[in-house]
Amino acid sequence: MPVPWFLLSLALGRSPGAVALERLVGSQDTARCSPGLSCHLWGGDVLCLPGSVERTPGPVLEPAHLRTEPVLRCRGDTDCALCVRVAVRLAVRGHRQEPDDEEESGGAPGVEPGESRNAPLQAHVVLSFQSYPTARCVLLEVRVPAALARAGRSVGSVVFDCFEAALGAEVRIWSYTQPRYQKELNLTQQLPDCRGLQVRDSIQSCRALPWLQVAADREDVRLVLDVSEEQRFGILLYWNQGQGASKPRWHSNLTGPQNITVSHADLVPCLCIQVWPSEPDSVRTSFCPFSKDPRALGNLWRSARLRLLPPGSWKLEAPCSLQAEVVLCWQAPGGGPCRPLVPPMPRENVTANRIHEFPLLKGHPNLCVQVSDWGKLQLQECPWADSLGPLRDDVLLVETRGPQDSRALCALEPHGCTPLPSSASTRAARLGEQLLQDLHSGQCPQLWDDELGALWACPMDKYIHRPWALVWLLCLLFAAVLFLLLLLLLRKGPVKAAPGGRAALLLHAADGAGFERAVGALASALCRLPLRVAVDLWSRRELSAQGPLAWFHAQRRQTLQEGGVVVLLFSPGAVALCREWLQDGAGAPEARGPHDAFAASLNCVLPDFRQGRAPGRYVVACFDGLLRPDAVPAPFRAVPVFSLPSQLPGFLRSLQGPGASRSGRLAERAQQVARALQPALDSCLRPPGAPGREAAPE
Repeated sequence: MPVPWFLLSLALGRSPGAVALERLVGSQDTARCSPGLSCHLWGGDVLCLPGSVERTPGPVLEPAHLRTEPVLRCRGDTDCALCVRVAVRLAVRGHRQEPDDEEESGGAPGVEPGESRNAPLQAHVVLSFQSYPTARCVLLEVRVPAALARAGRSVGSVVFDCFEAALGAEVRIWSYTQPRYQKELNLTQQLPDCRGLQVRDSIQSCRALPWLQVAADREDVRLVLDVSEEQRFGILLYWNQGQGASKPRWHSNLTGPQNITVSHADLVPCLCIQVWPSEPDSVRTSFCPFSKDPRALGNLWRSARLRLLPPGSWKLEAPCSLQAEVVLCWQAPGGGPCRPLVPPMPRENVTANRIHEFPLLKGHPNLCVQVSDWGKLQLQECPWADSLGPLRDDVLLVETRGPQDSRALCALEPHGCTPLPSSASTRAARLGEQLLQDLHSGQCPQLWDDELGALWACPMDKYIHRPWALVWLLCLLFAAVLFLLLLLLLRKGPVKAAPGGRAALLLHAADGAGFERAVGALASALCRLPLRVAVDLWSRRELSAQGPLAWFHAQRRQTLQEGGVVVLLFSPGAVALCREWLQDGAGAPEARGPHDAFAASLNCVLPDFRQGRAPGRYVVACFDGLLRPDAVPAPFRAVPVFSLPSQLPGFLRSLQGPGASRSGRLAERAQQVARALQPALDSCLRPPGAPGREAAPE
């Protein structure tokens, strides 16, 4: 379904219509005040430095209301520029010191020592203006007669003309007074662009400005720049990160007309476009057409990341500025939802791309962070797991503190927080006395402490191993006996192998049920040839008893001792596992299931390829239509790579070894294997929901 921005052709942002703007003649900045006030504009810009944030005793002037208005500053009929007029309404805050207190207080702000109470009230009004990529600050001096300077009363307004800005730009304006009471005002405004008829008639550069439309191009966005032939212009795509901060993403100088395609995956709400003709002092026009689109908002959250910064600080990194709610939670190693730590850990609002502090005494791998937007969970990460290791089987003790020094202690479990001590049947309740002893003896590290409560993490390993030591010993003895018995049965499969055939160990990644059916069909067909095939699909019981690594080592040793061959059957999942292993270099990746022998084998298989021991002992294969042979990782292409069933004759010749059958007999066997394999392979490659296909006769 097309997204909303495809329904309209947008030219240079949101259409403000034909705006009739007031014209100001001349190029000088000016200031004027309400009747009864006097004001003076200091010449030139001032540094945009924050004023004192300390509250000043009254009376002082404070901004009560901030208003802006776009106008035109003209030096001729067609030589105009867009400008922003700023009006600030002022009010008096605080009360004047009595004469007896004057010596102690040092005099009221704005009144020199020794002056009478009838002296006028004086203040500096600071106006700060930001619009990418420029910023300005100006200073206005305002005097208010003593008769008007009454606390809580609005005394009038001061108007500044004006801040020049680009057409269609987003501007942000701050206002505060010095000396300060406590208030600061700010607002953001979107300025009109060249589509306003009054603006287009008055600003000459609008006639040469590139006109831009946003249109649909299937799933992507097409930017159509409708300009004359050979006209040169610039275009900039950038992230508007708020408060005047922008991050360029793509810039180019082009010659019109042009069509530019932007992938919908790159769209975020703050992605903005700026265009201008390639000539000196040209007008630049910016707009952000994707700010309200739900798919752009989804892309924003998918690109957001939580980064832990030393010591104990963190940052929510995202392309755009966003407001969210964050809460710490506790993730148990057995899965299940992450339990928020409230109470006593409070929720707090965060802003992206700003550094925040965790109120923690100590980190823990089970502590995770949940980030929500309007009550919807958008992001969950466990930032301490990278440095402190995997999740631990610890129990979190939560102490809540109430009035009159009242305290309550509970253990956080999947069903809730179990009070300690308790007669419940949960694990924490059964071990309640031991947990309390560990807590009082200092064996539970404290993670957080506050007037609302505290958190401790108590290890549970000793409680698990101590009662079950004898049981584990018996299980190990039983497993050893079972292992010896199962070694005698490892060659068995659902299809009886031909006697005297060469041994073949078939390894594959756990890549879905359809892929496993194709593997099973191939293994069954190979068993009908003079081959003895071992595959983990037929050894699930042995794998569960021994573990995938022990099963693989036993099978590989037996296969190679008998002069057999190990077949590595690659799939997209196997390629991903190998790339993970090759990039990390720290060992084989974690198995995707209890029967994943392929992941367990990488630590042993890859050294054989790297040290030149693979030729003659290994064969690599993949299925037609599922993976191209050139997608197999480079280290594994040191031996022949076959695509099945199209290269079955060569594959069977490599499996059967030097004593392979004549070519005619081999071709016949290849046809038999292909007929058995093709229906399962078709089912694996068929898109979900597609109608079934009749299986080919064997």
